[in-house]
Amino acid sequence: MPAMSRLPFLFIVTGIFGFVLFHATSLMSLTGWIGDDIRGPAGWFQVHLFVLGWATMLAMGAIYQLINVILQSNIYSERLGYVHYALFTVGLFGLLFGFIQGDTYWIGGFATLAFSGIVLFVWNMAVTLLRARSWNAITISTSCAVFYLLLTGLSGMAMGINFATGLYNDLHENLFGTHIWLGTLGWFGLLITGFSYKLLPMFYLSHDYPNRLEYVVLALWNAGVLLGATSFLFGLPTGYKVAALLLIVSAVLCYNIHLLEIRSKRHKRSPGVGIEWTVTGSQIFAIFAVTFAVRALVSPEQLLDTHTVLTAGWVYLSCWVSFTVLGYVSKIVPFLWWTHKYGKQVGRPGTPVLADLLDERKAHLGLTLILCANLTVLVGLVIGWPIVIAVGGVALSIVSVAYIALIALVFAH
Repeated sequence: MPAMSRLPFLFIVTGIFGFVLFHATSLMSLTGWIGDDIRGPAGWFQVHLFVLGWATMLAMGAIYQLINVILQSNIYSERLGYVHYALFTVGLFGLLFGFIQGDTYWIGGFATLAFSGIVLFVWNMAVTLLRARSWNAITISTSCAVFYLLLTGLSGMAMGINFATGLYNDLHENLFGTHIWLGTLGWFGLLITGFSYKLLPMFYLSHDYPNRLEYVVLALWNAGVLLGATSFLFGLPTGYKVAALLLIVSAVLCYNIHLLEIRSKRHKRSPGVGIEWTVTGSQIFAIFAVTFAVRALVSPEQLLDTHTVLTAGWVYLSCWVSFTVLGYVSKIVPFLWWTHKYGKQVGRPGTPVLADLLDERKAHLGLTLILCANLTVLVGLVIGWPIVIAVGGVALSIVSVAYIALIALVFAH
């Protein structure tokens, strides 16, 4: 088989490893990194392991695979993809070790390696998209997401330089807010919404659905990301951040309406439990988003306090971003592996069908338990009870590892 088709597997397998490592270290600490230490070495380690080692690693692998499907053309440089993987992976795990050791120079050196990998990834995607000249809501969303990933890396590097040299200390908090906003809402938000416009119709076999809301979501989400990042970077009043939040929440609502439009035009009764949970998870997230927006309007002075940011971050990253990724991998991983191993054996006696690779009932149970455990942690965060956070966190780690093991067993078929 062509070497190109192996590239996504490198990112997927490494992402699964990062996911297991994240939950293993969370178990060892009884999820104690959540809370007061979130901005200390333990918090930095866990957050970067989750965001970069799991979600971003999976996202990059998905882009390398799906961009060919979306554009119907090859990626610009497969070799560049492998160099990107090597730099980003070595840089990431070196960075994580640096957080554990608290070594500024170690952190700076390996962060530079990881950022170099991101730059290569952005270049590879930019040339691929520009050469294809196929512009729609999917490709524009992907382009914006990749651009925001680059800006996230730049702001992170700027923070690192500040740590190492003490220069522009007065800008550190501004850069920190910008870094978080661009990485979470810019990179993940536009990537998930953009790819959903391709994946959900494909899995639902939906046709002739309206796509106007795709462009509304794209405009609102970008406006919210840019306004929020600008307000953090230049230290603008809280009102600008509230306005940015309202734009994002409006985009989330439009996005969920569009998901229902896609589902209403389906020609397949069930796209699989992972996809159904993905849509349900997005609807639950929309309810939380509206609740958070109302709270921000009523008490804007509490928008950036530690407890509020931690709670909102958990809802966004664990209850939506990670949960959505877990739902999608239940379809993407079996499909990729079946195509790789059995694609040329279609019709031959004894060749398994795609449904044989993953037990849907176990996947359904796993995602149900993951959602319940996520919500338990959320309750603990809201009421401020560490014991509830610990119980929910332990349960989440156990069921998450069991679920990802179920996904990994696909490779044994």
